[in-house]
Amino acid sequence: MILVNMVIYAPVPHHDFVNYDDPEYVSENPHVSGGLTRQALLWAFTTKGHGANWHPLTSLSHMLDVELYGLNAGGHHLNNLILHIVNTVLLFGVLRMMTGALGRSAFVAALFAAHPLHVESVAWVSERKDVLSTLFWMLTLWGYVWYVRRPGRDRYLAVVLLFAMGLMAKPMLVTLPFVLLLLDVWPLGRVSLGVAPDPRLVRRLVWEKLPLLALAVVLSIVTFMVQQQQGAVSGLDALPLNLRVQNALVSYVAYIGKMLWPARLAAFYPYPQLIPGWWVGGAILGLIGVSVAVIRKAWRYPYLPVGWLWYLGTLVPVIGLVQVGNQSMADRYTYIPLIGLFLMVAWGIPDLLPRWRYRSIALGTTAGLVISMCVIVARGQVQHWGNGVVLWTHALEVTTENYRAHAALGALLEDQGRVNEAIAHLSEAVRIRPDYAEVQNKLGAALADQGRVEEAIPHYFQALRFKPGIAEAHNNLGNALSGQGKVAEAIAHYTEALRINPDYALAHNGLGSALDEQGKVAEAIAHYREALRIEPNLAEAHNNLGAALASQGKADEAIQEFLEALRIKPDQANVHYNVAVMLDRKGETTEAVYHLQTALQLNPGNLEARRMLDDLTSRAKRSGLGTR
Repeated sequence: MILVNMVIYAPVPHHDFVNYDDPEYVSENPHVSGGLTRQALLWAFTTKGHGANWHPLTSLSHMLDVELYGLNAGGHHLNNLILHIVNTVLLFGVLRMMTGALGRSAFVAALFAAHPLHVESVAWVSERKDVLSTLFWMLTLWGYVWYVRRPGRDRYLAVVLLFAMGLMAKPMLVTLPFVLLLLDVWPLGRVSLGVAPDPRLVRRLVWEKLPLLALAVVLSIVTFMVQQQQGAVSGLDALPLNLRVQNALVSYVAYIGKMLWPARLAAFYPYPQLIPGWWVGGAILGLIGVSVAVIRKAWRYPYLPVGWLWYLGTLVPVIGLVQVGNQSMADRYTYIPLIGLFLMVAWGIPDLLPRWRYRSIALGTTAGLVISMCVIVARGQVQHWGNGVVLWTHALEVTTENYRAHAALGALLEDQGRVNEAIAHLSEAVRIRPDYAEVQNKLGAALADQGRVEEAIPHYFQALRFKPGIAEAHNNLGNALSGQGKVAEAIAHYTEALRINPDYALAHNGLGSALDEQGKVAEAIAHYREALRIEPNLAEAHNNLGAALASQGKADEAIQEFLEALRIKPDQANVHYNVAVMLDRKGETTEAVYHLQTALQLNPGNLEARRMLDDLTSRAKRSGLGTR
């Protein structure tokens, strides 16, 4: 099983972070990227929402990774893989301990290790919460088995503690008390199907789970409140209840289909606007049919209802009745639920062939072929998580109308300077989903980068119409309006951006520039300084502050700011020109000439720098001085 995992996931230490939660969770999260500090520990337990979730242990694990590997993505991926390997071993061990069935337990663990649907949980850094919470799920199962075999207060408290830690890694563990009740039936045999149970025993088993259930309820409420506050929970106006129910029913069957034939897997599956009625009807009939079949055979094959209810029950928190995010389904949601179906297969198929002469050979060969096929497909799926461009390009190949993939790929292409390609993908994203406010803003910014400001402005307004609280859109709109000379309107948007996010350095810089244009230099300087307090390496703010100080006759302070801007970003032709002007005023001609020459190397078309250089050169010749 360990070897299977190593073969499948060998490439992940060479993978990058992807632009899908990884920046928010790790690479651009200032609380996490600083490693394990006292402030970070406090933030992990007290924040009102990290990625629209409260999972402090997951956050702490990311901080530990930063301590070990910095922001080298390979190390973060490696720890995900280690956790997955440990989960596989623990699953095998607990099944072996509960059932005594070595081969069947090994087959379930091998399927868990190798199934392509589990790749997302392992190969995606942000799904640390999946593999970490499952570690505590497995440890809780181990603790529970030990408690059942020899009940005692200390062993029970250990179960509660492990369960609580799992909830602090990912709230999806709320279904674990329900699974423990299933295990009481099979394989632990604390209750027998087909025999009238002792009411006192039933009450005892239920009471035994109540503290765990109370923890689950509390964490469910906390998680829902956090997700709602962060705007992650879709309202009924966005996704009507009937559509959610239809999607949930179809998804239950679709996950089984992907388990049996794991093809066309994607990082994001768009939510359908319309689900054909026959899909829903077929899903209902299929789910009812399987449920009736397992109930009828429950007394003889108790693993069938246990496995089936494990699958149905553990998917409830993520099946979409309470919709968090905009995906219709997700591979990562199957990480724990598929274990139930694996149990049904591992115990059910051998029982179909109880007396066949070649049973052992056939089952062993088939199991080997199935695992081998899973390894091949999973290894291919792992490659798609190598970086964001590969991930989203693949998603577009296997899905349709995938606005999220278009948006994410467009953002990456823009960062790479491939602006025309980026605009094409961002435009397609807003065509599919016009109310995607963040992408409307991103498309506007890409158009503005090409100088197409008139085209950009309507996209900023659209972004703010759908989501007025996007500080970046207000800032971008302020920049565009300022460039058109509409300074008063620009100031209004910069001010609103700062109301939403008082520590928005770019908005402080933009507002300072607009105030500067109105002649309010003192107010402008205050905003430039605030921008630099928040973001000391903001070169543009250093240049703007230098220009403002120069207008006040503070030459030395202005030169200092210009030089700082050049230290941060040396290839700014306009800043070289600015510092040359100030140096010339101080009579430092040689240094001024150097900066003018550098400015012209960077921008040969700078006519002002050319004229000034010619003038300084002429003056130097007339005075008999040389220039370098």
